Order: sequence, then structure tokens, then C-alpha cells
Amino acid sequence: MPTLDLTASSVAITRAICDIPSVSDDETPLADAIEAAVSGYSHLEVIRDGDTIVARTSLGRSRRVVIAGHIDTVPINDNLPTRDVEIDGEAFLWGRGTVDMKAGVAVQLKLAVELTEPPVDITWMWYDHEEVDSALNGLGRLARNHPDLFVGDFAILGEPSNGEVEGGCNGTLRALVRTTGVRAHSARSWIGENAIHKAAPVLARLAEYRAREIEVEGLVYREGLNAVRITGGVAGNVIPDACEVEVNYRFAPSRDAAAAERVVRDVFTGFDVEIVDVAVGARPGLDAALAREFVAAVGATPQPKYGWTDVARFSALGIPAVNYGPGDPHLAHHDQERVPLAQIESVERGLRSWLTGS
Repeated sequence: MPTLDLTASSVAITRAICDIPSVSDDETPLADAIEAAVSGYSHLEVIRDGDTIVARTSLGRSRRVVIAGHIDTVPINDNLPTRDVEIDGEAFLWGRGTVDMKAGVAVQLKLAVELTEPPVDITWMWYDHEEVDSALNGLGRLARNHPDLFVGDFAILGEPSNGEVEGGCNGTLRALVRTTGVRAHSARSWIGENAIHKAAPVLARLAEYRAREIEVEGLVYREGLNAVRITGGVAGNVIPDACEVEVNYRFAPSRDAAAAERVVRDVFTGFDVEIVDVAVGARPGLDAALAREFVAAVGATPQPKYGWTDVARFSALGIPAVNYGPGDPHLAHHDQERVPLAQIESVERGLRSWLTGS
């Protein structure tokens, strides 16, 4: 079994956990290594659920913070093992998982074992299956199996945020917009009705749609409505009788699921629309006392999170949550995924400063 030295630097720990491949469905070796590394510390109670590892303090503090990060990655594409690279004079660690989100997890692991007397109780969560279907998500499973672990006054998710604080997140909705026609031989196309051609107004409405910018608790979230997939066709000589345009709507956290669905149905009035998936976003939660203290301690200017993240799971449980981790989110899942070494160290300093009051 691979081993982890959590007395090493956060950069060295990042390198070590990235070099333990953990593509979704294959997290067990890394989960085993994390469990072994954090066990045996008297200030931590360690709990395992599948390949999710929880380590928490029980010091009797009046407030509790949950700090979480996922340990799985998208598939590797010739970008492991990690290597050190320099770009325009800046040092980076290159490789799968460096951005999304093992650098953040490395910082958390180091602080979890070092901070034996934090001013707040802390529940650390390192979970599996974030990069796949939501039904498999380790954080969601943990909430179902151990709801008692989700008691907290504030939560931080180590999603890559360029070392800045990103509050809340947009919601996401997927819908199928369908058109129908009549099959016919393509040599006699006038006998049929082409369902793919009927999808042209759907694409036109998408092209004409102007994304809204909506302010929520001082942060401006940009929405988006886009076609992400088109399916249709029978054969090379058949007029198609069915077509589906899959649409993804990213909506501000001020909207609930019903409001988001109304927007999509209004845009596609007159078409057959099926909502196939929806996950509401998370409001920034920056008015919470611990959130204000955290932002002040790390010296950040909060920004909105445009993508959906697991902060929404905490928000749904009434726990205000933010995203805070090293790495450029534009490089998440990229074949050139890489994280600045200075950013890993900066995030460690920020969290350490807040959690120690120094």
C-alpha cells in the first residue's frame, strides 16, 4: 500500500497524492493511504464510509467548521506521474489532479494532523466519486449514512479557485427539447417531415438568448443557456422522424428548481421539453460570522462561483459554504493541468492563519 508522510511540505504531499492514481471508481488505494496517514493522532477521530475518510476533532469548542475535498480525478491522459515545470519564471507542479483538487486536499491533510488545538472544532472530509454521476457522490452518500457528521456552522470546499474565495455556486439544469417528424426515403423527402430541420428554431432561440447577470448577496453570477448535445437520424437515406437537443442551463443561486424550469420552458414555448436533471446552487453565505472571519483572515475579495460544486450540498443542509483552493479552475480536467507551487503554499498560509488566529 502506498504511504503518505504528512510531516512533509504541502507541495510534497500534493505530489505524493497525485502520484497515487485515483480515477473515479479506483479511489481505494488513495483512501487507504489517507486513512492510514491520519489514524493514530489523538486529537482526531477517524471514520470511514466506503472510500470517504472523515477525521474530526471533539474539543468542546462552541463552533464547528467542515472542510472537505474530493480525492478522485477524471481519467489520466499521459499526465502522470507529476513533474515540476517552469513557465515564465513561475514554478508549477504538472499532472492529473494537481488542480482538481488534490493540491487542496494536500493542504487539508497537512493541517488536519498539525492543528491539534484549533479555536473551532473541525470536521475534515476527503470523499470519493465527485467526478461522476451525482448519485454516486461520496459526500452525498456520507450525508445519507452519517447525517450527524454534517453538523457545522460553516464549510469550506477545496475546489480550485486560484487561491481566492468563491462564494456559493450557480445551479445547473439539463433538459431535452424534442422535435418529431415523419420518416420517408430521402429520395422522396417531400413525403416525410424532417425532425432535424424542425430543430432549427431551437438552435435559433439559443443563439438569440442573452445570459443574465444576477446579483446575489453582493456577488454577481452569470447565467448561461447552451446546447450541449444533439441526437437524431435513422440512416443515410432516411428522413428522420425524431431529434433531441440537450440543453444545459446554469442559473443563479437566487433561483430555485421551479424557477429555473420556468425559464427553460418559457424559452422553448411550443416545444416538447423534458427536464432530466436539476441541482440548485448555493447562496454565498458570506454574511455568516465565521465566513466574515475567514475572508478577513485570508485577505480575500470574494468572487462568485459559476460552476456547480458540492458547496450546494452544505447549503441545502443550512451550512453556509465557500470554495477555497489552489489551482486555476480553467485548467481542471485539462491535459496541461498544473498548479503554481506558490498558490499551494498561499492557501496553506491562509487556512493556517484563520484556524490558529495567527
